[in-house]
Amino acid sequence: MKGSKVIKKSIIYFRATLVTTLLPVAAVFAQTDTSRTLNEVSINAHKALVVPSITPSQQINNQDFIKSGSFNVADAVRNFSGVNIKDYGGIGGIKTISVRGLGAGHTAVFYDGLQLNDAETGQIDLSKLSLINIRSITLYNGQPDNLLQPARAFAAASLLSLQTMPPQLSKNKPYEITTGVKAGSFGLFNPYVLYQQRLSERWTAVMTSNYINANGRYKFNTPNDGSDTLSTRHNSQVRSLQTDASLYWNKNDSSLFSLHANFYNAKRGLPGAVVFYTESPGEKLDNDDILLQASYKHIWKNSLQLLLSSKVSQLKTRYLDSPYFNTQGYILQHYKQREAYQSAAISYNITNNWAISYAADGSYTKVDADIYKYAYPSRFTLLNVLASKVKFNRWELAGNLLHTYINEKVERGKAFHQSPVLSPTLMLSVQPFNSKELKLRAFYKNIFRAPTLDELYYFAFVDRIIKPELVKQYDLGAIYDKDLSDLLSYVFVSADVYYNNVRDKIIGIPSTNPAVFSFSNVGKVDIKGLDLGIKTATRNLGDWYLSLMANYTYQQALDVTDPTSSTYLQQIAYTPKHTFALNAGINFKKLGVYYNQVISSKRNYNGDNDPEHNVPGYAVGDVSLLYNTNINHLPLRLSIEANNIFNKYYAIIQSYPMPGRSYRLTMQITI
Repeated sequence: MKGSKVIKKSIIYFRATLVTTLLPVAAVFAQTDTSRTLNEVSINAHKALVVPSITPSQQINNQDFIKSGSFNVADAVRNFSGVNIKDYGGIGGIKTISVRGLGAGHTAVFYDGLQLNDAETGQIDLSKLSLINIRSITLYNGQPDNLLQPARAFAAASLLSLQTMPPQLSKNKPYEITTGVKAGSFGLFNPYVLYQQRLSERWTAVMTSNYINANGRYKFNTPNDGSDTLSTRHNSQVRSLQTDASLYWNKNDSSLFSLHANFYNAKRGLPGAVVFYTESPGEKLDNDDILLQASYKHIWKNSLQLLLSSKVSQLKTRYLDSPYFNTQGYILQHYKQREAYQSAAISYNITNNWAISYAADGSYTKVDADIYKYAYPSRFTLLNVLASKVKFNRWELAGNLLHTYINEKVERGKAFHQSPVLSPTLMLSVQPFNSKELKLRAFYKNIFRAPTLDELYYFAFVDRIIKPELVKQYDLGAIYDKDLSDLLSYVFVSADVYYNNVRDKIIGIPSTNPAVFSFSNVGKVDIKGLDLGIKTATRNLGDWYLSLMANYTYQQALDVTDPTSSTYLQQIAYTPKHTFALNAGINFKKLGVYYNQVISSKRNYNGDNDPEHNVPGYAVGDVSLLYNTNINHLPLRLSIEANNIFNKYYAIIQSYPMPGRSYRLTMQITI
């Protein structure tokens, strides 16, 4: 078709321009290959890792997952300040992240440096992402201040970065196998294995396999309904297999290459809405995903750096709703989303204190579906970003300008059209005193989100007029990070106030079908918030040490569109004003006991804040017991987790009750 030819020509032109631009650069500096000298770093054994960044950032690593009672990525990030997890309940329920009230579409999820993209829904289901091979999870508000990264890293209001465990092998230890099993409530059975193999001096292979099987059934009670009636949640079963295979190559740290292949297959029930203890008929969702991505990084002697990244992916979905009140008696839909992506980035240090970078990304996405009058959309996106960072004395200034171009085609109906958009970002950090403990920071970011393909075309029997969503972000904050020599080992405190001005905000309200949302442009939303965080730990007190982390968020997200509307100056849907998270631990020799508490105020399930639209607040506590030992010199880890220890019945999404008390046992050994 004519539209396909236009897009193919655009892709060919992009690739040709990229290759002809970068090959001469590589040729000129190919003879100056060298290795880097790493700076010496002092390490505080009990200190939580703080990511150096101009913009606010929070991190949790693999040693802390068990301490917070985390089973998947959604659980791991729920303690972060500014984060709101939309959870439909149970082990098979969909879980998405919203940061600072902007919605899941404004948070880019990166997996080893490349974005996990879903152009169809614009949301990444975090329940699909296992923690088995994850080394760390970092949330950046605004964006990371690293200059050498794909343009997509600059193109979202926030970024959630997942880093897998790199191989740590040597000639004396050419392989390592970590295997374990988790079992517990909901009929959970979850065996997994992580295998690392040194192939040669420069090549290493890593393979991870993670199998989950659970019936997902649990008791629930509807909060505040005035009864003690308990019912059993059904249709939350899940059976999934996720396999990740990776190859790593390095040359004296000056040249790095990695290749990842990820396979995910799952069959799960979508728990329906519960009205007066009656569940809606069961929907089923099958996923069959494959992802292949590669990256190459090279550093030359004169500080020039090159990063090439490629990815192809295919997401296949089968949705069944049966029984259903139509002539067929059911709904059966199949979707297939394919994406090809290429990125190139270069950075260069003009002086010791001034660096610049340029990145260009091109992606092509096509969605097919067997639903009535579907548009069969395709989207070509080209991102270009120019960035710079300057350091002088105690000041650090960074900024970038992002150019976004979108070309969309459909086979039926009218395609979405968007003129090219320029999106600037400015970031500032200053150390006000001679001591390095205190730093002040600020950033401004103007970002743009196009409507997703579902928002535009899903059951769109008439052309939908959905405007792009524009956001202006303002942040002012401070961090205090000090190593101590008395009772406490260190103390880290962060505080940020922020203001997000949203124009033409796209709101998705869940219906009785969790796979279908109704979408509309609210118009204008003002979001004002405060994020506070503290981390500390004691020094070793004999065989003991204690740790503490706490985060608090205040968030006012008001509809300011139409003064005559009933929703004017009302809090937007599913945005609690107050959230608080605490994690405290006591460690004695090889034993650790940890308590995790998450508290959320009430929220509303639509834009009208009448009391009958309230979803009550909740307070949920989890307890984890961890024991590390050795068997025949092999590390063995045993853990017991009790989630929702006080058996509180609550819901995050209206009519989707969450589980009460549950238990999980884990045994893991490393060979």
